[in-house]
Amino acid sequence: MPAASRSRPERRKGKTMRTATVHRLPAAPPAATIIRTGDGRPATPAEHGLSAVPRGAALRRAALLVLPAGIGLALFVGLWYLATLKGGGLPGPLQTWDEALKVFADPFYRNGPNDQGIGWNILASLQRVAIGFGFAALVGIPAGFMIGRFKFLAGMVNPLIGLLRPVSPLAWLPIGLLVFKKADPAATWTIFICSIWPMILNTAQGVMRIPQDYMNVARVLNLSEARIFTKILFPAVLPYMLTGIRLSIGTAWLVIVAAEMLTGGVGIGFWVWDEWNNLKVEHIIIAIFVIGIVGLMLEQTLIAVAKRFTHEAP
Repeated sequence: MPAASRSRPERRKGKTMRTATVHRLPAAPPAATIIRTGDGRPATPAEHGLSAVPRGAALRRAALLVLPAGIGLALFVGLWYLATLKGGGLPGPLQTWDEALKVFADPFYRNGPNDQGIGWNILASLQRVAIGFGFAALVGIPAGFMIGRFKFLAGMVNPLIGLLRPVSPLAWLPIGLLVFKKADPAATWTIFICSIWPMILNTAQGVMRIPQDYMNVARVLNLSEARIFTKILFPAVLPYMLTGIRLSIGTAWLVIVAAEMLTGGVGIGFWVWDEWNNLKVEHIIIAIFVIGIVGLMLEQTLIAVAKRFTHEAP
């Protein structure tokens, strides 16, 4: 066989051929599978059956919110039932519930100026509160900004506020009757005078708590009073102002019931007094629950507004 056709052995006698060592990189992990919708965009967790919050955790959170309130309400009703079990003048829960079904079966009937459904009485009270509260906001909030902004004005007004603020709101009702000669504007005047103080004091306190450095920068930049108000004062004072509004609306709803008992006419306070004259105690208890529910709804609405504008719980 010719020498050229011989195959050369890889390992020769007495000699060993060196081979190169190859270092292999670890295999890349498989790419995550992306689930896409029909239009090609990545599917959201809810679209492919996943939830951002575990369902069990959401149920536990809801139970922690609802369960304590339910237990407290059940205990209240149970104590009320036991207190009226032996009779007496106070009606029990079942009797009150039966009367409530009758009252709310037709809450907007009209049988004359002094005989109207509970729905009309609630709306009349809310209207008085809205008017008096609105006028108090128009006067009290700007006054609070002025008092907090100017120390000389605060020194003039603070003694007057300290003198008038502790006066009971109902003490202002005769003044309203004397000036306006009618019961309806007198009740609205009472709402105005009792709602204005929390707005003034909380707004002024918010203005006073603004850091002095902000005002120094405003002077350096030579900002006008209008720009100081819109860019510095209003954003910083908004949480305090909303707190004053919450306190004012609660006070206004409390006072309107008492004012309407004294002035008469249409309103939830007058309805309570009229039902007492008719010896319908069940209706009085129904009105107490209605007053509480409406007041709670007003407060929760303002809390939601405060969270919306301040991005934090008040």
